[in-house]
Amino acid sequence: MNLNLRHAIKQNVQGNSQEELEATIVDAIQNGEEKMLPGLGVLFEMIWQHSSEQDKQEMLTTLENSLK
Repeated sequence: MNLNLRHAIKQNVQGNSQEELEATIVDAIQNGEEKMLPGLGVLFEMIWQHSSEQDKQEMLTTLENSLK
């Protein structure tokens, strides 16, 4: 079976409200399970692809500061 993980994750959250998306993200982070990481990665990929250069720079600055 050829499972497209990106597609499955996108289908799983398609049509969700902002509140539902936030709950999904918060739950994945608080739960701390490794199996949730691919889903967060796909969501981040979607955010990155639809962000302006200014937003990308802000995310990179936040990430860099978080790693200090």
